Amino acid sequence: MEFTAVYIQVPEGYVAFVEELPGANTQGATLDEARENLREAVELVLEANRELAEQSLAGQSVTREPLKLA
Repeated sequence: MEFTAVYIQVPEGYVAFVEELPGANTQGATLDEARENLREAVELVLEANRELAEQSLAGQSVTREPLKLA
């Protein structure tokens, strides 16, 4: 699966976000910095979402399995 990264040039550098992943946004002084910061933002959003899900499911009987998308 691929995500779509969007980079918008602004006077301070670049604003970046992922179209398919709300909350994954950042900025950087250069395009390279914005790209690196966006990779980190995606990782942080996914980690935070996993933690929130684990908290909301605590004590419940659940089935977890890998989900692969083509």
